[in-house]
Amino acid sequence: MPNKLAEQTSPYLLQHADNPVDWWPWSPAAFAEAARRGVPVLLSVGYASCHWCHVMAHESFEDAATAEYMNDHFVNIKVDREERPDVDSVYMDVTVALTGHGGWPMTVFLTPTAEPFFAGTYFPPRPRPGMGSFRQVLTAVTEAWRTRRDEIEESGADIARRLAEAATRGPASGLAAEITPALLDTAVAGLSARFDARHGGFGGAPKFPPSMVAEMLLRHSARTGDARSLEMVAVTCERMARGGIYDQLAGGFARYSVDATWTVPHFEKMLYDNALLLRVYLHLWRATGSALAERVVRETAAFLLADLRTPQGGFASALDADAVPADAVPASAAPAGAHPEEGASYAWTPAQFVAVLGPEDGRWAAGVFGVTEQGSFERGTSVLRLPADPDDPARFAAVRAALAAARATRPQPARDDKVVAAWNGLAIAALAEAGALFDEPDWVRAAEQAAVLLRDVHLVNGRLRRTSRDGRVGVNAGVLEDYGDVAEGLLTLHQVTGDPEWLALAGTLLDIVRDRFAASDGGFFDTADDAEVLLRRPRDDSDSATPSGQAAVAGALVSYAALTGSTEHRSAAETTVARVAPLLARDARFAGWAGAVAEALLAGPAEVAVVDSPALERLARLGTAPGAVVVTSGPLTVGRETAGVYVCRDFVCELPARTAAEVRRQLGVKVAS
Repeated sequence: MPNKLAEQTSPYLLQHADNPVDWWPWSPAAFAEAARRGVPVLLSVGYASCHWCHVMAHESFEDAATAEYMNDHFVNIKVDREERPDVDSVYMDVTVALTGHGGWPMTVFLTPTAEPFFAGTYFPPRPRPGMGSFRQVLTAVTEAWRTRRDEIEESGADIARRLAEAATRGPASGLAAEITPALLDTAVAGLSARFDARHGGFGGAPKFPPSMVAEMLLRHSARTGDARSLEMVAVTCERMARGGIYDQLAGGFARYSVDATWTVPHFEKMLYDNALLLRVYLHLWRATGSALAERVVRETAAFLLADLRTPQGGFASALDADAVPADAVPASAAPAGAHPEEGASYAWTPAQFVAVLGPEDGRWAAGVFGVTEQGSFERGTSVLRLPADPDDPARFAAVRAALAAARATRPQPARDDKVVAAWNGLAIAALAEAGALFDEPDWVRAAEQAAVLLRDVHLVNGRLRRTSRDGRVGVNAGVLEDYGDVAEGLLTLHQVTGDPEWLALAGTLLDIVRDRFAASDGGFFDTADDAEVLLRRPRDDSDSATPSGQAAVAGALVSYAALTGSTEHRSAAETTVARVAPLLARDARFAGWAGAVAEALLAGPAEVAVVDSPALERLARLGTAPGAVVVTSGPLTVGRETAGVYVCRDFVCELPARTAAEVRRQLGVKVAS
């Protein structure tokens, strides 16, 4: 019999709807039930494509005896962190503070007043060295609650007080600092010191795609001419594109690499990673003309449209890391009761290559893709890599197509098909800009359709909702990153299409941010002033897998100010970035998007109006000037009747450019048009 998650829209929650655990969604009713029964709350936080969330669910939440104990002694709440990033943020801070590390699945024990007193991440079904079993943890918490409840409640109240006090002290990044060229130089020098010159990226294993940092470095290189900044991006992007983190058969990037060489990925494919990386590779191509970067852009865009697009025109959140393993290619039907395994869809053996391609092509392709008898992954299987482009492109294309077709017959990873507003905003920006530069109108149309979905479904009573699924909007309010990333996507779409509706809607969203999310000391909170009250009001300056809400809004404010001439929006952006500046100078790995916005502010940014010059329009969009806005209609074109490309910065305009050479000089165009 389904539990209380059966009516939810989140695919992650629905995965647990048939657990024997009597799960509750996050709600006042759940805490009221805990108070009525006099028991603690077990809060479990994860997301649909999380591998270890699936593992813990199979080992513990599907186990009847464990579930019975949980039901008898706790009120159990399941949260999708992608639907409720505010809840996740608050209790992740607790988990890190209590244990020294964080991650998902996250397990937190709360009092009936939502105050935390014990936390952890994954707990195994049996004890391991240095780690108790989940049942041992449950038993210990139950016994402590029975014998020392007053002490536990006092401890929970103390933790809650400390969280609240930390929030009132302001951002951990320190006092605001002026945005100067020297500050950006310091940030880049710090990145250079941490750069892995051999494999690309920053630091060691595990290694995540540094999308926001790459944008900052590309803009820094464009503004200053610094070759080192461009080199760090170029090396990192090439190593990722040739590694196992990139899907060598169908395009698209996995979440991260478990090693420092980009060889073995954590196989889930997230919308946000691919949207951000599509734009990084697009901007790298714009700066260098790299054929590899262009290929990655085209393949990643194709992946988004083929695998993540929903029937309603939005983009799904993710593809799972796991699938039911297949022992042969093509795969037979999955055995009854078989459990998914990580990477099962993507890993290969030499024998499987031969089975698909025949002996000669199979052995050749195994050499091209680095598939060996020893394997680079588990149980003698290999993740496909492409250390170098093969010398026979036609043969390569044929074997690649055959392998992709064979892989499609295998059991496929599940798809988390909820639509997250922020991540769709990132996809809209990437596809619209890439479509304009590569003359791919289908990409622009896909961006428009996603924008229509956000406007028609996610905008409820003038406010954004965080998620939808199958065209049904969720109940959770949009958070700061939703407003910032959606506004960014709409502003990019306006520049590409010329449709004034998208500019106006972006302005409306930014007005809501300034009215409902503003903090008295500058910058913004992650939740609105009328959002659900938690232990503290979340406010995070640092990037994680996506740009921080602060940086996302700052970037949209800068673009909106450049498009409209609004000094108020520019001033708000400057204040917000200044708050993050100390973190940027200390470790730009966690403030890359703020750094990219700072580069745009230092560069102007360029305000480009193309008037009656279609032959020069694409060339203007190829410019590398940091944060430049380029339009053919709207406020920037008013009063300009003479044909040409008008470039202004900081209220100062150059003479209209009427030749390709002039446009190239004024906007830093690097590639052939």
